[in-house]
Amino acid sequence: MGESNRDRAAVDSVLQALDYGSSQLFERLAGLTDEEYLWEPGPDAWSVRPVGDAVVADFVPEADPPPLTTIAWRLWHIAVDCLDAYSGRVFATSGSGLPDDQFVGTADEAVEVLGRCIDNFTTGMRGLGDGIMLPLGPGWGPHAESSKLDLVLHAHREVVHHGAEIGLLRDLWAAGRR
Repeated sequence: MGESNRDRAAVDSVLQALDYGSSQLFERLAGLTDEEYLWEPGPDAWSVRPVGDAVVADFVPEADPPPLTTIAWRLWHIAVDCLDAYSGRVFATSGSGLPDDQFVGTADEAVEVLGRCIDNFTTGMRGLGDGIMLPLGPGWGPHAESSKLDLVLHAHREVVHHGAEIGLLRDLWAAGRR
């Protein structure tokens, strides 16, 4: 197997892992209600909130430690703050059509937007061919020498990590309702 074929096989494996992690997240999101979506698990939790005609995500980059978050905030973070931001920078496309800090107010809308953002990102990455091994470039600051494949690995980590947190929040919500 030539180097290009090995690279392609590695890329395909990583993208399959992202697909699998995403499908697990969607399984955990089945039946999510609006009340649960916006439930604040502790005081001063970050969420998404109506501001005028928009729904805006709470976010203070310097927060140390960052506060607890709602499922709504986690879905915004995965969909818009991560996947859509990456797609915008690499492909100049958006799965959500939303500005960086905005999201949606209902659980059903959020799951739909997440699906579009994942599809947009993975479709773009699959379409790069061997270009997926190229560096991200100078606009990525300290990550300039990282490859687009490295970005897919990071996206996978974000989906799995925050997806697990969403699963835990759903379990805590359910436990508190018994």
